[in-house]
Amino acid sequence: MKERKKELRKQIALKKTLYHASTLKDLSAKTLELLESHPTFVAAQTILLYYSMKDEVQTHDFVEKWSKNKRILLPVVVENELELRLYSGTQSLCIGSYGIEEPVGEAFTDYRSIDLVVVPGVAFDASGHRLGRGKGYYDRLLPHIPAYKAGICFPFQLVEEVPSEEFDIRMDAIITCDKI
Repeated sequence: MKERKKELRKQIALKKTLYHASTLKDLSAKTLELLESHPTFVAAQTILLYYSMKDEVQTHDFVEKWSKNKRILLPVVVENELELRLYSGTQSLCIGSYGIEEPVGEAFTDYRSIDLVVVPGVAFDASGHRLGRGKGYYDRLLPHIPAYKAGICFPFQLVEEVPSEEFDIRMDAIITCDKI
């Protein structure tokens, strides 16, 4: 299982190198437009998003845009766990683990008030299985959040089958630039 996951991560990383940054930016914009039109997003007041790394669906502008109308939470790596914090503007971000900008401030622990979780991943399949980067951060966090879970990705990250284990949390929807 571990080897299959490792191989799939390698395959997706190779595919990402075939795309120019401007293409990934365009694909990101289209994916986020579909997310915005999703009924769960429209109704949501509190959304757990992520502040993207350069090889993920690019969320920086999206986070800023929606923070004016909705309560946006971002994950922060604290030791081996993800802690959630309220996003209150770019001025409240600092470089954290893995070089990702993370919000400073108090931990957000009212998981039941979260309406939607938007999750990045290395790969997804049509059954909602998700392959992460291998550290298990989301696998440990997601069981505590009863909200609707949407994985977002580029089209080349959708695969026939993601190897999964009993602790892997399925997404309720997978959104890419051309379909939900």
